[in-house]
Amino acid sequence: MNRALRLIAAALCAAAGALVIGMVAGGAATPRIIPGLPDQGMLTRWMLPISKLAMDVSGLLTVGLLAFAAVFLPSDKGLLGKTAQSYVKAASWTALVWAVAGASSLVFSLSETLGAPVGQILGGDQLTSYASQVPQGIALTLVVLFTVAIALFARGAITVGAAGGLLVFALVTLLPPALTGHSSSSPNHGLATTSVAFHLLFLALWVGGLGVLCLHALRGEDRLDVAADRFSRMALWCFVGVGLSGLASAMARLTSIGEVFTSAYGLMLLAKTVAFVVLGVIGWRHRGRTLPRLASGERHAFLRLALGEILIMSGTVGLAVALSRTAPPPVDVPLDRAFELLGYLVPPPISVVNLLTLWWFDLFFAALAVALAGLYGAGLVRMSRRGDRWPVGRTVNWYIGVAILVLATQSGVARYAPVLFSVHMAEHMVLSMLAPIFLVLGAPVTLALRALKPAVRRGDRGPREWITVILHSRAVKFITHPAIATAIFIVSTYALYFTPLFASAMEEHLGHIAMTLHFLLSGTLFFWVIIGVDPAPHKLPYVGRLLLVLVTMPFHAFFALALMSMGTVIASSWYDQLGRTWGASSLSDQQTGGGIAWGFGEIPTLIVLLALAIQWWRDDDRAARRADRRADAAAAKSGGSGDAELDAYNEYLTRLNKRSAE
Repeated sequence: MNRALRLIAAALCAAAGALVIGMVAGGAATPRIIPGLPDQGMLTRWMLPISKLAMDVSGLLTVGLLAFAAVFLPSDKGLLGKTAQSYVKAASWTALVWAVAGASSLVFSLSETLGAPVGQILGGDQLTSYASQVPQGIALTLVVLFTVAIALFARGAITVGAAGGLLVFALVTLLPPALTGHSSSSPNHGLATTSVAFHLLFLALWVGGLGVLCLHALRGEDRLDVAADRFSRMALWCFVGVGLSGLASAMARLTSIGEVFTSAYGLMLLAKTVAFVVLGVIGWRHRGRTLPRLASGERHAFLRLALGEILIMSGTVGLAVALSRTAPPPVDVPLDRAFELLGYLVPPPISVVNLLTLWWFDLFFAALAVALAGLYGAGLVRMSRRGDRWPVGRTVNWYIGVAILVLATQSGVARYAPVLFSVHMAEHMVLSMLAPIFLVLGAPVTLALRALKPAVRRGDRGPREWITVILHSRAVKFITHPAIATAIFIVSTYALYFTPLFASAMEEHLGHIAMTLHFLLSGTLFFWVIIGVDPAPHKLPYVGRLLLVLVTMPFHAFFALALMSMGTVIASSWYDQLGRTWGASSLSDQQTGGGIAWGFGEIPTLIVLLALAIQWWRDDDRAARRADRRADAAAAKSGGSGDAELDAYNEYLTRLNKRSAE
């Protein structure tokens, strides 16, 4: 255990040393102080980054401990082992440290914002106002609340599901402070916000997982070979994710390659890149040389390389905190309100050519489309290698759905959707009522269950077992109930557009992502109940599915009529700020959007009815063939023909012939 404490101390020293070097090199430690202007003082200047470093380190450890307990260590029929339970309890303590560091960052952030020493801001209600009204303060307040909740719930977690839920909660808790920093003020704030979120999530799993893996090895615990093998598989994807998200983040902040070598921000970014490449080389050596030696019992072979890796990672974390305190190079942006809101100028008048050529890269939905296409393709490859066949129609349906998703979120539709309500409504209809139909008909859950192998160790949970557990969970049973799925599909549409929720979602990039993702998920959930071929907790008879479609469509028509008859503009403050000078008025465009909603409903309804008819016919055909097989089996066993009515009729004819002969 002493060796473990020495590792923690060395890692903290590496992180702190990198922070100090980065603060000095980037100029954050010695800013230019103009006489007469407010200054927060030396204490805040250093304690704020130190508090953020403590937040990051404790957050990474919490994620690593929970991931180790839920994923890396084997479980027994859903229950955590003794070692895994100890890691979950340790996560409760690191979460408390995380909460304290978050509270400290809240105080020093207020000091920096007001430009006043800490002693001058604690007396009044300024801290309360900052924590409840300013985005940065709200983000840190959420961190404190969420981490305290993690600490409390982790004390009694004994199941793998509970540890997995806490892991997801911890990953979500990492995001709010990062999304209100430099990323939100970047000119291309959409790309910057999404890239920093991805970067942070991949980094947390990678760094936190490796740190706890090293502690596990130093403690001399068993199952090190299993944990190292599982971590190595995840680390490869985390390495790719960190690299791509880091590249996207740099593209959102730097306007030229020259700024990498001429600015303090760029040089620190270059240092992070070098460390990233070194970590990639070490990871490659782990997979190629260390893991086989570890499997043969050579524990020290793993430790020698992993300890150096964790020290480089710790230094990178400290450098990242210093980078967040360093202002990126100034960017000349147009003095235009629409550019501030959208990340680009208002596009030219809409036309078919512009819709097809003015594409807009949305990192979140691009990554989602790549993941959907790649994972489905990997399942097909695994099935093919095993010699199993998969229906071509399902594959075609799936990739049609992915293609529709790409067109709706990356083409000119995505560029015009925030500007014109009519285009936004077309995007809404496509994502909620067209793409989900083809995705559901692709049967991804069935493909995953057939392609994935069961866990090697009986009672353990691999990806296949996790899918099964999720399908049978109470939450999935609740939301997939036909009444609940239909209510979500219908009510959420009315709640979004006829409340201030729509305006709030349009004004924030994260809100826009959440709204668009909700369209896709709510539609997928509804059509999974109607025409889904995957295993589901609830299966309606075909008559019930048909009635559910017929009952739902009038609500969609009422919504469209309401839009067309409204005399006020929904989210008028948003559209007024854009200053669009071409095209119809906002009210007329909104009525056009209602007309699109009215006319669009017929296409998905026709496709669904056709799919239902085909599924109904195939189900009846399969039932008839099963009945024939059972009849044939019964006939072979009894010596009859297998049809009771036919046997009785033949027996009747035999009796008649016998009487005629007599």
